[in-house]
Amino acid sequence: MGIKGLTKLLADNAPKAMKEQKFESYFGRKVAIDASMSIYQFLIVVGRIGTEMLTNEAGEVTSHLQGMFTRTIRLLEAGIKPVYVFDGKPPDLKKQELAKRYSKRADASQDLAEAVETGNKEDIEKFSKRTVKVTKQHNEDCKRLLRLMGVPVIEAPSEAEAQCAALCKSGKVYAVASEDMDSLTFGAPRFLRHLMDPSSRKVPVMEFEVAKTLEELNLTMDQFIDLCILSGCDYCDSIRGIGGQTALKLIRQHGSIENILENINKERFHIPDDWPYQEARQLFKEPVVYTDEEQLEIKWTAPDEEGLITFLVNENGFNSDRVTKAIEKIKAAKNKSAQGRLESFFKPVANPPAPIKRKVTPENAGKETTDKKSKSGGGKKRK
Repeated sequence: MGIKGLTKLLADNAPKAMKEQKFESYFGRKVAIDASMSIYQFLIVVGRIGTEMLTNEAGEVTSHLQGMFTRTIRLLEAGIKPVYVFDGKPPDLKKQELAKRYSKRADASQDLAEAVETGNKEDIEKFSKRTVKVTKQHNEDCKRLLRLMGVPVIEAPSEAEAQCAALCKSGKVYAVASEDMDSLTFGAPRFLRHLMDPSSRKVPVMEFEVAKTLEELNLTMDQFIDLCILSGCDYCDSIRGIGGQTALKLIRQHGSIENILENINKERFHIPDDWPYQEARQLFKEPVVYTDEEQLEIKWTAPDEEGLITFLVNENGFNSDRVTKAIEKIKAAKNKSAQGRLESFFKPVANPPAPIKRKVTPENAGKETTDKKSKSGGGKKRK
Protein backbone atom coordinates (compact mmCIF):
# COMPACT_ATOMS: atom_id res chain seq x y z
CA MET A 1 0.00 0.00 0.00
CA GLY A 2 2.74 2.46 0.92
CA ILE A 3 1.42 5.77 2.26
CA LYS A 4 -2.26 6.27 1.54
CA GLY A 5 -3.03 9.31 -0.64
CA LEU A 6 0.48 10.80 -0.35
CA THR A 7 0.86 11.49 -4.09
CA LYS A 8 -2.30 13.61 -4.18
CA LEU A 9 -1.41 15.30 -0.90
CA LEU A 10 1.95 16.40 -2.33
CA ALA A 11 0.40 17.43 -5.65
CA ASP A 12 -2.01 19.71 -3.74
CA ASN A 13 0.37 21.04 -1.09
CA ALA A 14 3.96 20.62 -2.36
CA PRO A 15 3.88 20.76 -6.18
CA LYS A 16 7.47 22.04 -6.44
CA ALA A 17 8.70 18.87 -4.72
CA MET A 18 7.69 16.76 -7.72
CA LYS A 19 8.61 17.14 -11.36
CA GLU A 20 8.16 15.21 -14.59
CA GLN A 21 11.34 13.90 -16.21
CA LYS A 22 12.13 12.07 -19.42
CA PHE A 23 13.15 8.44 -19.04
CA GLU A 24 16.33 9.17 -21.01
CA SER A 25 17.40 11.94 -18.62
CA TYR A 26 18.72 9.33 -16.17
CA PHE A 27 21.57 8.28 -18.46
CA GLY A 28 24.59 7.28 -16.38
CA ARG A 29 22.60 7.30 -13.14
CA LYS A 30 22.66 4.47 -10.63
CA VAL A 31 19.15 3.69 -9.42
CA ALA A 32 18.06 1.35 -6.60
CA ILE A 33 14.88 -0.48 -7.60
CA ASP A 34 12.33 -2.13 -5.32
CA ALA A 35 12.40 -5.57 -6.99
CA SER A 36 9.24 -7.05 -5.46
CA MET A 37 7.12 -4.12 -6.59
CA SER A 38 8.47 -4.50 -10.14
CA ILE A 39 7.84 -8.26 -10.17
CA TYR A 40 4.28 -7.66 -8.97
CA GLN A 41 3.73 -5.27 -11.89
CA PHE A 42 5.11 -7.81 -14.36
CA LEU A 43 2.85 -10.58 -13.06
CA ILE A 44 -0.18 -8.33 -13.50
CA VAL A 45 0.67 -6.88 -16.90
CA VAL A 46 3.16 -9.00 -18.87
CA GLY A 47 1.91 -11.86 -21.03
CA ARG A 48 -1.50 -12.01 -19.39
CA ILE A 49 -4.80 -12.90 -21.06
CA GLY A 50 -7.67 -12.94 -18.62
CA THR A 51 -6.75 -15.43 -15.87
CA GLU A 52 -3.92 -16.95 -17.93
CA MET A 53 -0.28 -15.94 -17.49
CA LEU A 54 2.74 -16.57 -19.70
CA THR A 55 4.14 -20.03 -18.83
CA ASN A 56 6.84 -22.47 -19.96
CA GLU A 57 6.23 -26.06 -21.10
CA ALA A 58 6.11 -27.27 -17.50
CA GLY A 59 3.27 -24.85 -16.81
CA GLU A 60 5.43 -22.60 -14.61
CA VAL A 61 4.72 -18.88 -14.82
CA THR A 62 7.36 -16.88 -16.72
CA SER A 63 5.67 -13.46 -16.88
CA HIS A 64 7.99 -12.14 -14.19
CA LEU A 65 11.06 -13.29 -16.15
CA GLN A 66 9.80 -11.79 -19.40
CA GLY A 67 9.07 -8.49 -17.70
CA MET A 68 12.30 -8.33 -15.73
CA PHE A 69 14.39 -9.25 -18.78
CA THR A 70 12.87 -6.73 -21.22
CA ARG A 71 12.49 -3.82 -18.78
CA THR A 72 16.01 -4.22 -17.43
CA ILE A 73 17.40 -4.22 -20.97
CA ARG A 74 15.41 -1.01 -21.61
CA LEU A 75 17.07 0.57 -18.56
CA LEU A 76 20.53 -0.55 -19.67
CA GLU A 77 19.98 0.74 -23.21
CA ALA A 78 19.07 4.14 -21.75
CA GLY A 79 22.41 4.15 -19.91
CA ILE A 80 20.73 3.62 -16.51
CA LYS A 81 22.56 1.41 -14.01
CA PRO A 82 19.95 -0.51 -12.00
CA VAL A 83 20.54 -2.10 -8.59
CA TYR A 84 17.69 -4.45 -7.66
CA VAL A 85 16.88 -4.74 -3.96
CA PHE A 86 14.79 -7.67 -2.70
CA ASP A 87 12.74 -7.81 0.49
CA GLY A 88 14.01 -9.72 3.52
CA LYS A 89 12.04 -10.60 6.64
CA PRO A 90 9.08 -8.23 7.12
CA PRO A 91 8.86 -6.34 10.43
CA ASP A 92 6.44 -7.80 12.99
CA LEU A 93 4.31 -4.67 12.72
CA LYS A 94 3.65 -5.47 9.05
CA LYS A 95 2.15 -8.89 9.77
CA GLN A 96 -1.30 -7.39 10.29
CA GLU A 97 -1.16 -5.68 6.89
CA LEU A 98 0.09 -8.88 5.22
CA ALA A 99 -2.79 -10.80 6.82
CA LYS A 100 -5.25 -8.27 5.38
CA ARG A 101 -3.72 -8.70 1.91
CA TYR A 102 -4.01 -12.50 2.22
CA SER A 103 -7.68 -12.16 3.15
CA LYS A 104 -8.33 -9.82 0.21
CA ARG A 105 -6.67 -12.26 -2.21
CA ALA A 106 -8.82 -15.08 -0.85
CA ASP A 107 -11.98 -12.99 -1.40
CA ALA A 108 -10.77 -12.05 -4.90
CA SER A 109 -10.20 -15.74 -5.73
CA GLN A 110 -13.80 -16.50 -4.84
CA ASP A 111 -15.06 -13.53 -6.87
CA LEU A 112 -12.87 -14.63 -9.78
CA ALA A 113 -14.33 -18.14 -9.76
CA GLU A 114 -17.84 -16.67 -9.94
CA ALA A 115 -16.82 -14.30 -12.77
CA VAL A 116 -15.33 -17.20 -14.77
CA GLU A 117 -18.51 -19.20 -14.25
CA THR A 118 -20.71 -16.37 -15.51
CA GLY A 119 -18.24 -15.40 -18.27
CA ASN A 120 -18.02 -11.76 -17.17
CA LYS A 121 -14.77 -10.69 -18.91
CA GLU A 122 -14.52 -7.33 -17.13
CA ASP A 123 -14.78 -8.95 -13.69
CA ILE A 124 -12.38 -11.73 -14.72
CA GLU A 125 -9.77 -9.10 -15.60
CA LYS A 126 -10.39 -7.14 -12.39
CA PHE A 127 -10.37 -10.02 -9.93
CA SER A 128 -7.54 -11.96 -11.56
CA LYS A 129 -5.20 -9.02 -10.87
CA ARG A 130 -6.26 -9.00 -7.23
CA THR A 131 -5.23 -12.63 -6.78
CA VAL A 132 -1.61 -12.03 -7.81
CA LYS A 133 1.08 -12.70 -5.19
CA VAL A 134 4.85 -12.48 -5.56
CA THR A 135 6.22 -15.81 -4.30
CA LYS A 136 9.65 -16.81 -3.04
CA GLN A 137 10.18 -18.70 -6.32
CA HIS A 138 9.39 -15.58 -8.38
CA ASN A 139 12.04 -13.70 -6.39
CA GLU A 140 14.63 -16.46 -6.73
CA ASP A 141 14.01 -16.71 -10.50
CA CYS A 142 14.56 -12.97 -10.94
CA LYS A 143 17.69 -12.92 -8.76
CA ARG A 144 19.18 -15.67 -10.92
CA LEU A 145 18.21 -13.86 -14.13
CA LEU A 146 19.66 -10.52 -13.02
CA ARG A 147 22.94 -12.04 -11.90
CA LEU A 148 23.26 -13.80 -15.26
CA MET A 149 22.64 -10.42 -16.91
CA GLY A 150 25.49 -8.91 -14.88
CA VAL A 151 23.15 -6.65 -12.88
CA PRO A 152 23.78 -6.25 -9.12
CA VAL A 153 21.31 -7.75 -6.64
CA ILE A 154 21.00 -6.88 -2.95
CA GLU A 155 18.98 -9.02 -0.55
CA ALA A 156 17.81 -6.63 2.16
CA PRO A 157 17.63 -7.81 5.79
CA SER A 158 14.07 -6.45 5.99
CA GLU A 159 12.16 -3.89 3.87
CA ALA A 160 13.58 -3.38 0.36
CA GLU A 161 12.43 0.24 0.22
CA ALA A 162 14.26 1.03 3.46
CA GLN A 163 17.44 -0.48 2.03
CA CYS A 164 16.97 1.46 -1.22
CA ALA A 165 16.61 4.68 0.77
CA ALA A 166 19.79 3.89 2.74
CA LEU A 167 21.71 3.36 -0.52
CA CYS A 168 20.47 6.73 -1.77
CA LYS A 169 21.30 8.53 1.48
CA SER A 170 24.87 7.21 1.38
CA GLY A 171 25.32 8.34 -2.24
CA LYS A 172 25.74 4.81 -3.62
CA VAL A 173 22.81 5.45 -5.97
CA TYR A 174 21.28 8.62 -7.39
CA ALA A 175 17.64 7.74 -6.68
CA VAL A 176 15.15 5.07 -5.59
CA ALA A 177 12.58 3.67 -8.02
CA SER A 178 9.31 2.17 -6.78
CA GLU A 179 5.58 2.78 -6.92
CA ASP A 180 5.00 2.86 -3.15
CA MET A 181 5.45 6.33 -1.71
CA ASP A 182 6.96 5.19 1.59
CA SER A 183 10.41 5.49 -0.01
CA LEU A 184 10.07 9.17 0.89
CA THR A 185 9.02 8.31 4.46
CA PHE A 186 12.22 6.27 4.79
CA GLY A 187 14.04 9.46 3.79
CA ALA A 188 15.19 8.65 0.23
CA PRO A 189 16.64 11.97 -1.05
CA ARG A 190 15.25 11.27 -4.55
CA PHE A 191 12.38 8.99 -5.43
CA LEU A 192 11.17 7.98 -8.92
CA ARG A 193 7.77 6.65 -9.94
CA HIS A 194 6.94 5.09 -13.36
CA LEU A 195 10.58 4.33 -14.19
CA MET A 196 9.65 0.67 -14.71
CA ASP A 197 6.52 1.35 -16.77
CA PRO A 198 6.54 -0.06 -20.32
CA SER A 199 7.62 2.37 -23.04
CA SER A 200 4.25 1.86 -24.75
CA ARG A 201 2.52 3.77 -21.95
CA LYS A 202 4.62 6.87 -22.69
CA VAL A 203 4.23 8.04 -19.09
CA PRO A 204 6.91 10.48 -17.88
CA VAL A 205 8.98 9.57 -14.84
CA MET A 206 7.82 11.47 -11.76
CA GLU A 207 10.71 12.56 -9.54
CA PHE A 208 10.25 13.59 -5.91
CA GLU A 209 12.85 15.23 -3.64
CA VAL A 210 12.45 14.80 0.09
CA ALA A 211 14.23 18.07 0.96
CA LYS A 212 11.89 20.07 -1.27
CA THR A 213 8.93 18.11 0.12
CA LEU A 214 9.80 19.18 3.67
CA GLU A 215 10.43 22.76 2.57
CA GLU A 216 7.13 22.99 0.71
CA LEU A 217 5.13 21.42 3.52
CA ASN A 218 7.08 23.43 6.14
CA LEU A 219 7.67 20.27 8.21
CA THR A 220 10.66 18.56 9.80
CA MET A 221 11.47 14.97 8.78
CA ASP A 222 10.04 13.72 12.08
CA GLN A 223 6.81 15.60 11.44
CA PHE A 224 6.64 14.24 7.88
CA ILE A 225 6.93 10.70 9.24
CA ASP A 226 4.10 11.43 11.68
CA LEU A 227 2.05 12.84 8.79
CA CYS A 228 2.55 9.59 6.84
CA ILE A 229 1.56 7.44 9.82
CA LEU A 230 -1.60 9.51 10.30
CA SER A 231 -2.41 9.30 6.58
CA GLY A 232 -2.15 5.50 6.63
CA CYS A 233 0.89 3.21 6.36
CA ASP A 234 1.66 -0.53 6.31
CA TYR A 235 2.69 -0.72 9.95
CA CYS A 236 -0.43 0.27 11.86
CA ASP A 237 -4.04 1.34 11.48
CA SER A 238 -4.79 5.03 11.07
CA ILE A 239 -7.26 7.11 13.05
CA ARG A 240 -10.68 6.74 11.48
CA GLY A 241 -11.85 10.02 10.00
CA ILE A 242 -8.36 11.46 9.48
CA GLY A 243 -7.13 11.57 5.88
CA GLY A 244 -4.10 13.25 4.38
CA GLN A 245 -5.35 16.86 4.42
CA THR A 246 -6.66 16.63 7.98
CA ALA A 247 -3.42 14.95 9.07
CA LEU A 248 -1.37 17.79 7.54
CA LYS A 249 -3.54 20.39 9.25
CA LEU A 250 -3.20 18.65 12.63
CA ILE A 251 0.58 18.20 12.32
CA ARG A 252 1.01 21.87 11.42
CA GLN A 253 -1.19 22.86 14.36
CA HIS A 254 0.19 20.52 17.04
CA GLY A 255 3.61 19.41 15.78
CA SER A 256 3.49 15.70 16.67
CA ILE A 257 1.17 12.73 17.07
CA GLU A 258 1.58 12.93 20.87
CA ASN A 259 0.31 16.52 20.94
CA ILE A 260 -2.49 15.66 18.52
CA LEU A 261 -3.67 12.81 20.79
CA GLU A 262 -3.75 15.20 23.75
CA ASN A 263 -5.90 17.74 21.88
CA ILE A 264 -8.00 15.67 19.48
CA ASN A 265 -11.76 15.29 19.88
CA LYS A 266 -11.99 11.66 21.08
CA GLU A 267 -15.71 11.49 20.35
CA ARG A 268 -15.25 12.57 16.73
CA PHE A 269 -12.08 10.62 15.97
CA HIS A 270 -11.69 7.01 17.10
CA ILE A 271 -8.11 6.20 18.12
CA PRO A 272 -7.25 2.50 17.67
CA ASP A 273 -6.66 0.50 20.86
CA ASP A 274 -2.96 -0.05 21.68
CA TRP A 275 -2.03 2.04 18.63
CA PRO A 276 1.67 1.30 17.87
CA TYR A 277 2.42 4.60 16.15
CA GLN A 278 5.68 5.00 18.10
CA GLU A 279 6.96 1.62 16.88
CA ALA A 280 5.92 2.54 13.33
CA ARG A 281 7.76 5.84 13.64
CA GLN A 282 10.90 4.02 14.80
CA LEU A 283 10.75 1.65 11.81
CA PHE A 284 10.73 4.63 9.44
CA LYS A 285 13.47 6.50 11.33
CA GLU A 286 15.82 3.59 12.03
CA PRO A 287 14.91 0.65 9.79
CA VAL A 288 16.92 -2.56 9.67
CA VAL A 289 19.32 -2.08 6.72
CA TYR A 290 22.79 -3.16 5.65
CA THR A 291 25.56 -0.57 5.82
CA ASP A 292 28.62 -2.85 5.62
CA GLU A 293 30.52 -2.47 2.33
CA GLU A 294 30.89 -6.25 1.98
CA GLN A 295 27.12 -6.70 2.17
CA LEU A 296 26.54 -3.92 -0.34
CA GLU A 297 28.87 -4.86 -3.18
CA ILE A 298 27.44 -3.08 -6.21
CA LYS A 299 29.12 -4.15 -9.40
CA TRP A 300 27.92 -4.39 -13.00
CA THR A 301 29.55 -7.15 -15.05
CA ALA A 302 29.38 -8.65 -18.54
CA PRO A 303 26.38 -10.95 -19.13
CA ASP A 304 26.82 -14.71 -18.81
CA GLU A 305 25.71 -15.60 -22.34
CA GLU A 306 25.77 -19.36 -21.90
CA GLY A 307 24.00 -19.12 -18.54
CA LEU A 308 21.24 -16.89 -19.95
CA ILE A 309 20.57 -19.24 -22.86
CA THR A 310 20.44 -22.26 -20.53
CA PHE A 311 18.08 -20.52 -18.09
CA LEU A 312 15.79 -18.68 -20.50
CA VAL A 313 15.77 -20.90 -23.60
CA ASN A 314 16.40 -24.43 -22.30
CA GLU A 315 14.65 -24.17 -18.93
CA ASN A 316 11.89 -21.65 -19.62
CA GLY A 317 11.13 -21.94 -23.33
CA PHE A 318 12.14 -18.46 -24.45
CA ASN A 319 12.81 -17.96 -28.16
CA SER A 320 16.50 -18.65 -28.83
CA ASP A 321 16.95 -15.93 -31.49
CA ARG A 322 15.28 -13.29 -29.33
CA VAL A 323 17.44 -14.14 -26.32
CA THR A 324 20.61 -14.04 -28.44
CA LYS A 325 19.66 -10.62 -29.83
CA ALA A 326 18.79 -9.42 -26.33
CA ILE A 327 22.22 -10.47 -25.05
CA GLU A 328 23.84 -8.40 -27.81
CA LYS A 329 21.73 -5.43 -26.66
CA ILE A 330 22.95 -5.89 -23.10
CA LYS A 331 26.59 -5.99 -24.22
CA ALA A 332 26.18 -2.90 -26.43
CA ALA A 333 24.34 -1.04 -23.66
CA LYS A 334 27.03 -1.78 -21.07
CA ASN A 335 29.74 -0.49 -23.41
CA LYS A 336 27.70 2.66 -23.97
CA SER A 337 26.96 3.28 -20.29
CA ALA A 338 30.67 2.90 -19.47
CA GLN A 339 31.03 6.47 -20.81
CA GLY A 340 29.12 7.69 -17.76
CA ARG A 341 27.87 11.15 -16.92
CA LEU A 342 30.18 14.15 -16.64
CA GLU A 343 29.69 14.16 -12.85
CA SER A 344 31.13 10.65 -12.59
CA PHE A 345 34.60 12.02 -13.32
CA PHE A 346 34.46 13.86 -10.02
CA LYS A 347 34.57 12.36 -6.56
CA PRO A 348 31.05 11.18 -5.56
CA VAL A 349 29.58 12.54 -2.36
CA ALA A 350 26.69 11.32 -0.24
CA ASN A 351 23.32 12.99 -0.65
CA PRO A 352 23.00 15.80 1.89
CA PRO A 353 20.57 15.17 4.76
CA ALA A 354 17.20 16.89 4.68
CA PRO A 355 17.31 20.36 6.26
CA ILE A 356 16.57 20.49 9.99
CA LYS A 357 13.69 22.77 10.77
CA ARG A 358 12.28 24.05 14.02
CA LYS A 359 9.39 22.12 15.43
CA VAL A 360 6.08 23.71 14.48
CA THR A 361 4.05 24.54 17.59
CA PRO A 362 0.94 26.67 18.12
CA GLU A 363 3.23 29.43 19.44
CA ASN A 364 5.57 29.66 16.43
CA ALA A 365 3.29 28.27 13.69
CA GLY A 366 3.24 31.46 11.61
CA LYS A 367 6.58 32.91 12.68
CA GLU A 368 8.90 30.98 10.34
CA THR A 369 6.97 32.10 7.27
CA THR A 370 7.12 35.70 8.51
CA ASP A 371 10.86 35.44 9.16
CA LYS A 372 11.47 34.12 5.65
CA LYS A 373 9.58 37.00 4.09
CA SER A 374 11.42 39.60 6.12
CA LYS A 375 14.81 38.12 5.20
CA SER A 376 14.02 38.05 1.53
CA GLY A 377 12.40 41.45 1.41
CA GLY A 378 8.93 39.99 0.97
CA GLY A 379 9.69 38.33 -2.37
CA LYS A 380 11.23 35.09 -3.58
CA LYS A 381 14.73 35.03 -4.97
CA ARG A 382 15.52 32.79 -7.90
CA LYS A 383 18.36 30.38 -7.34
